This record gives sequence, C-alpha cells and structure tokens, in this order.
Amino acid sequence: MAIVEQAEAIAPEQRGATTPTLRHQLAVWARIGTQSFGGGTATLFLIRQAAVERERWLTEAEFNRFWSICQISPGINLLGLTILIGAKLGGAAGVAVSLLGLMLPSVAVTIMLTAGYASIQQVPQVQSALRGIIPATVGFSLLLSFQMLRPIVAESRREGWGSLAATLALLAGGVLGLGLLHIPMLALLWGAGLAGGLLAWRRAARGGQAR
Repeated sequence: MAIVEQAEAIAPEQRGATTPTLRHQLAVWARIGTQSFGGGTATLFLIRQAAVERERWLTEAEFNRFWSICQISPGINLLGLTILIGAKLGGAAGVAVSLLGLMLPSVAVTIMLTAGYASIQQVPQVQSALRGIIPATVGFSLLLSFQMLRPIVAESRREGWGSLAATLALLAGGVLGLGLLHIPMLALLWGAGLAGGLLAWRRAARGGQAR
C-alpha cells in the first residue's frame, strides 16, 4: 500500500501534456515483459532503458528517486517501480496497463519455460548454457549500477568536494556493510537515507549562515 500511496501523490503533479497513450504504454511494458530474462537486474535494466533513454518518460534523477522509494517500501521493488511510472504517466489507468503489460507476458513465458525445463534440466548442454547466463547478468548489474550512479556523482561534484566525498563514503559503506559486516538491508537503507538527510540539512544551514 505504501507504493500505491506514493504513486497517487506523485501522479497528479507530474503528468504532462505529452503523456503517451495507454495503448503505447501497454505496448512498451509488454515489450519489456517479453524480454525480461535474467532476473530482476535484467528487468530493471530494461525498464530504465525504456523509461529514461528510449521513451524519455523520466529523467535519470527521477528514475533514481523512484527506485529509492521502492527500496525503502515493503513489497516487490520492480512492481513498485512499475506502479510509480504508470501513475506518473496515466494515474490509475497508467498503473493498470503498466502492470498488465509487464506481468502477463512474463508469467506466460515463465510457465512455458518452467514446463519445458523440467524435461531437459539434466542435459549437460542445458546446464552449461545456464551457467553461461550468470556472467551476462553480472554484466547487466555492473552497467546498471554505473548508469544509476553517474548522475548522483555528477550532482555531488556540482555541490562540492565534500558532497562527493560523502556520496563515495555512502557507496563504500553500503558495500562493506552488506558484504562484510552483514548488516540488514533495511538498516543500511534507512541509515544511508538518514545520513543523506543530515548532510543536506547541514549544507542548507551553512548556506543560511553565509547569507
């Protein structure tokens, strides 16, 4: 429900005159749904490619902000992101066609592949092919991470070296906290959000004093 509330709050103020038709939205999401092999990272990459680069429904900053909202909300992140984008483009109708376009082809393809895999899962060539998919999905993850981090680093550089250092520190803290210290994901996300908020408040306070 939290994601739906966020979508309803964002949609009215951000819908523009150039909103794509529902038919076009459905076609774009259906294309993503039929191509979303490789897990969540591959699907996220396809959504970003369509929404930011090809259709230009969102800016890089908007996409990152939507994804941040999904990270701190309960539920399936990709569905939350789909809801937010659909709400921005077409309100409740946009949400409906976005979810339908993404989910229906994915579910149908998954059912067919699962049924077929049961009969060939022991074939050595199939097992080798599946092992080969893993490096490709890791590559998707690295590319997606770079694309999402780039505008954040650029904005931090414009704000000053202190802001850039804080951004890199949060990045390193997330890697170390999750990979080495095994800190719970939710604690890391909320901690990073709190740190970012405090840093922004400190910059604003300094700006006020300078005046």
